[in-house]
Order: sequence, then structure tokens, then C-alpha cells
Amino acid sequence: MTNSERIVVVGLGYVGLPLAVALARSFDVLGLDIDTRRVAELRGGLDRTREVEPENLAASLLRYTSEASDCAGADIYIVTVPTPVDADNQPDLRPLIGATEAVAAMLHGARAPIIVYESTVYPGVTEDICGPLIERLSGLTRGKDFFLGYSPERINPGDREHTVDRIVKVVAGENEEVTGRLASMYGTVTSAGTFRARSIKAAEAAKVIENAQRDINIAFMNEITQIFSRMNISIWDVLEAAGTKWNFLRFQPGLVGGHCIGVDPYYLSYRAQQLGQDPHVILAGRSTNDSMGAWVADQLHARRGKAGTALVMGLSFKENVPDLRNSRVIDVIRRLEELGHSITVHDPLADAAEAMHEYGVELATDGLQGKYDMVVVAVPHSTYGTLPDAQIGALIAEGGLLADLKNLYASRPLPAGVDRWTL
Repeated sequence: MTNSERIVVVGLGYVGLPLAVALARSFDVLGLDIDTRRVAELRGGLDRTREVEPENLAASLLRYTSEASDCAGADIYIVTVPTPVDADNQPDLRPLIGATEAVAAMLHGARAPIIVYESTVYPGVTEDICGPLIERLSGLTRGKDFFLGYSPERINPGDREHTVDRIVKVVAGENEEVTGRLASMYGTVTSAGTFRARSIKAAEAAKVIENAQRDINIAFMNEITQIFSRMNISIWDVLEAAGTKWNFLRFQPGLVGGHCIGVDPYYLSYRAQQLGQDPHVILAGRSTNDSMGAWVADQLHARRGKAGTALVMGLSFKENVPDLRNSRVIDVIRRLEELGHSITVHDPLADAAEAMHEYGVELATDGLQGKYDMVVVAVPHSTYGTLPDAQIGALIAEGGLLADLKNLYASRPLPAGVDRWTL
């Protein structure tokens, strides 16, 4: 690799933008995103995902475009588009296919470019689906006119410790030379170094099991939470005691959403079923986690004994991020609505237009005001953690319920007569 090589990053979301900014410190990098609003915001120094600090974005030499025609003739193309599931929890490869088709049209005039995928997929997608598609559309020959690579993304939204420049980057190419070039390129980005996987399929598999493993462990926590609730035992008390053992795995129960943990296991289970293998453990974990929101709502309704007004604090899929994709808080909201509750939703980070588009939910724009029969702290944003005791108490009607899913307010005093519930 030389600093003169030109790199195009396809997709400037939570994964693509931090990577592109990091690469632009050493290479000529062009970021492509079909969302013209997103490109305009980035050119103006605004990252709505909050993954790149404003000062770092302003100082970056990264260039932006929404026109695929601007990206022809690059040396390396890095595809970082999302890989969601459809309504039946089957892999939805349309964004990946669309990005691959766009890249195929960019390759003429390039000198044997590398197309490296970062999107999470099941083993075989890069070589068995994307590669042949590029050949068919471009008329070029893989292994001669262009080469494939894979480097799984490991971005954890909102995590300021495990950023792209501090984590080990797994790389794999279709031959040793390609792997070496990718290791050199990514090695300029991260201080933690690179790991050369044995094959592209091995790298794809490594990524998909990373999130499946977390999903299964959280499913266990959710299941024992439901068991202990029948015994009137708080899971937080149990975890505090169990956590004193040196090798206890510190997973927590909760609503498992987002575009990784709540999605990736379905990619692995889909491929397993194609091969005739029934993925019992993976699907059992998914079933447990997918049903957790409705279980929470049922517990709250039973605790109240009747329908009423409810304030849901937090809609994003995890704390301290604005990302609403595949948030499972909506499961709590929908079930409470089915049970007759009138719901108000607040989130200090989420975009109101996106909340309406994704879920038909109108976010409260007048702050945390009013009194409610039930206040559900669904997402423990830091801003919620700093609310004064008096403001928290003022939200709850006399004899009302504070449902604190992540035990954020465990040590907070509440007004007399207020019922407190947690997992």
C-alpha cells in the first residue's frame, strides 16, 4: 500500500463514516452515500449518528459524494452498507446487492481493484453472491481484473473506548497478496493491529458468531429474569452476588435490538437451515429476546391492574445513541397500547421525523412534563441518569408506578406511595 492509492467507502453510516475518517488520515478517501441529506450534513460538519466528534469531522480530509459516477477508477472499494432482515426474519441482502451493483459499474478504468466487504453476512455471501454478480455486471474476471476481500466491522455505537482506531481488525483476501494489502491498509488505521483470517468465509463466520454469542448469553439472562420474577427476586440482586465470582460472565437482561445483535443470528440460522442443520440454540435465544418487550409490558400491566397513562423514557435501541433501527422498545409500547394504556414517548437523542417514519411514534417535544400513572425508563440515557430526584418524582402520579428496566434509579428516593419495579 502507498499513500497515493485511492479508496472509496460505500455507505457513510455508523460503520462507514468513522472508518472513512480514519483512513483519510493516510489515504485519498472518497465517501459515497446515496442519502443526499446525509452527504449535505457531513459536508456541513454534522454527523447525526454522533460517532465522529465535530472537531474530528471538521479536520478530516475526507471527501463526500452521493454520485456513484464520482467513484470510478479507485484502487480499493470498501462496502459498509447495512444487512437487515425482512418481516420474516430472513436476510435482506438488497442493500448489499444494490451497493455491489453500484461498485460493479465503477470498476472500468481501475487497475485490478480490491472490493472489500465489511457488512455482516453469513459465510459465502462475499465469494458466492457478490463476486459472481460483479463479474456478470462488469464483464471482468475475478482474480484477474478485480479481487475480493472481507474485514468484519466491529463498531459498537456509542462506545468511545472500542473505536475503529483501537480494535483488532480481522482481514481476509482471496489470496495472500490481497490479504497483505488489506492488512497494510487497515494497519494504518488501528493501533491494535490486524489479524489475518485463514479465508474470507472464516472471517465472515467470525463476525456472525460474535453477535450470536452475545445474543444467546443475553437470552439466558432474560430467561432467568423471568424465572426469578415468579419468585419475587430481582435479577440485579442476583447478578450483584454472582458477579463476585472471578469467571462469571457479566451479561445483563434487557431489550435486544439494533442492527447487529438482534439481526445477525438470523443470518447464521438462515444459512444453517439451508444446509439442513436445525439451529436450536440460536433460534431459542432469538425467540426469548424477541418476546422480552411484550413480557415486560404484561408484567407492568399486571402490576398496575388497569390501563392508564404511561410515559416511556427512551426509544433508541441502546443508551446514549440516537439510532432507532430495530429498537425493541417499540414492543413494550405496542403491547401497552394493546392493553389500553395511553402512551407518551420521550427520547432526548432520537430524531422525531425518524421516529414517526420508523414506528409512527410522535416524540414528546416539550421535555419531561406532566404526571403519569406509569413511568417506564426503557433506555438508560446519561441525561436521564442526571435528572434531579424531584423531577423524577414529579412525573409519577400519586400511587403510580416507576418501571426502571435497567435499574437506573435504584438508589433514588421516590415519593411516598409510588410503586417501584425493575427486572
